[in-house]
Amino acid sequence: MQIQDLPYPDPGVPDARSGPRFLWWLFRNQLGGQLKSLAWGLLHFLAVSALPFCVGVAIQAVVDHSGRRLALAGGLLALCCAASALGDTFLHRTAVTNWITAAARVQQLLAHKAANLGSALTRRVAAGEVVAVSTGDVEKIGWFVEAWSRFTAAAVTVVVVCAGLVVYQPALGGVVAVGLPVLALAALPLLPRATRRADFQREKAGRATELASDTVAGLRVLRGIGGEELFLDRYRRASQEVRHAAVRSARMWSLIAAIQVLLPGLLLIAVVWYGVHLARQGRVEIGELVAVYSSVMIMTYPLRHFEEIAMAYSFSRPSATRAARVLSLERATSAEGSPDRAGDDLPAGDLYDPATGLLAPSGRLTAVVCGDPDTAGLLAERLGGHPSEEGTSVLLGGVPLDELPLGSARTAVLVQDKDPVLLSGTLRELLDVPASGDVGAEEALAAAQCADVLAALVQGSLGAGDPMDARITERGRSLSGGQRQRLALARSLFTDPDVLVLDEPTSAVDSHTEARIARGVRDLRAGRTTVVFTSSPLLLDHADRVVLVHEGEVAAVGAHRELVRKEPRYRAVVTRETDEEAASDEGPNEQNVLNEQDPLNEQDVPHQQHVLHEQDVLHDQDVLHALEEIEESA
Repeated sequence: MQIQDLPYPDPGVPDARSGPRFLWWLFRNQLGGQLKSLAWGLLHFLAVSALPFCVGVAIQAVVDHSGRRLALAGGLLALCCAASALGDTFLHRTAVTNWITAAARVQQLLAHKAANLGSALTRRVAAGEVVAVSTGDVEKIGWFVEAWSRFTAAAVTVVVVCAGLVVYQPALGGVVAVGLPVLALAALPLLPRATRRADFQREKAGRATELASDTVAGLRVLRGIGGEELFLDRYRRASQEVRHAAVRSARMWSLIAAIQVLLPGLLLIAVVWYGVHLARQGRVEIGELVAVYSSVMIMTYPLRHFEEIAMAYSFSRPSATRAARVLSLERATSAEGSPDRAGDDLPAGDLYDPATGLLAPSGRLTAVVCGDPDTAGLLAERLGGHPSEEGTSVLLGGVPLDELPLGSARTAVLVQDKDPVLLSGTLRELLDVPASGDVGAEEALAAAQCADVLAALVQGSLGAGDPMDARITERGRSLSGGQRQRLALARSLFTDPDVLVLDEPTSAVDSHTEARIARGVRDLRAGRTTVVFTSSPLLLDHADRVVLVHEGEVAAVGAHRELVRKEPRYRAVVTRETDEEAASDEGPNEQNVLNEQDPLNEQDVPHQQHVLHEQDVLHDQDVLHALEEIEESA
């Protein structure tokens, strides 16, 4: 695999049982590139290691006044230099190729896993950990894969040089043959401690990354409750912990590096001392002493790769462990579906969940009310064929979604969760999604009430006369929460799936805009199946039918106004009425109750908003006090 051939047509099925097994799987899948790198590494290292022998022959030729041997030594030196340059060039080329292709393979595997798991991924793994794995960890994993072939070439070179020195000059060669393995293994006792410190550093760095990611994601909320400085102080402390851990790890690696410098120096002293002693006795010639001495000096070059492979493994092993933990996650249902239905057309009809008894009739707008927002999110995932846990499959037209391939299930049922993501790019690129073609971009944007959003985008994009060419920043951070929600809703409406599931699509939108969105969605989705999870009376009043899900089961079905009058549990969720308020309100006639709960009553809306505002302020103060208590206890 070459860099220009990326991405991989099929990155393969990784061995995610552990970090070392994952590294070994990567190595086996890049065996061709590793062998190329090993071959060029051997050429380079052996050519460099042959230089001292050529120098020794040249010096001895000068001592013996042999012009023929001096010319031969010069020719060998030129040949070794050319071989060293050629080997080094292609060693670097193949090693970098191994690095990049290994990192790209890991990134593809992570991307496939994220696409396979969907929103369930962030429910099972922290978002900061996923970011750390897909950015910094893939580089460290690639480093180990790339360094392995160079280390192998260096190890083979050390063995060949030791054997050559023993043959060339047995007396001095024996000393070198004993000393070089000691040099290579001297740092081995320190590696476990260095590895533990490196693991601790990576753990602290990962924690700091997660904290930074969570803080940035919730910065708007933190500013609203005054907790921004509190979390920033936490990140500063986490950052200092990373710095201290990095310093302790660097001290250990500096000690290992010092040993790699000190011991070769001691070996050189021993070789020179013993060589001079042998030369005085006439047992060693000057050229042989120079060749052995130079060989020991040259061997410090391949020996450095022993330290590098130790560092690469100590840093890549925790990274590979984290990557394997993410890659080992599996869907509750198979992504391939049933082989019997792989080629069938997409089913159509009513959407039914046997676990809760929820029924969304075909071609109608169904609103679902859940008292627990988490329950609503899990149920929305189930309706889209992405359950977090194994269970009875949702049926679409009587066909279990589990039997459909993942791509077909997502085409049949589109789920927009409560926190949709807007990628950076133009509005045209945002709407560049698979669509039926029956709904135009202008219709979708109009139904989602995006007129002011388009104006804001054009104003913030220099030279963008057409709103479709306006730039959207990363995750739409330049827009308000309501504007981001409306753009995401427009994207879902433009896709125009057979079944559309919306989870709290207007939670950040003001009431006037929400009322217009309710009418726009109802009109645009006429004749198509739409399920909206919401507790907003404005949306509920426009639904064809409303379903109350209580404690995991359907508790009531009917129209919004009917359920408000007759179902206390529904009224408590929709109006946020407490038990004490319900008890104090006993006795009013149905007309008064209807007027109190009518979302279109203009006199009651400001009062309700005022009450909710006071509740939100009290809630924010409670949250802030809780954060301060946690900080003091920490």
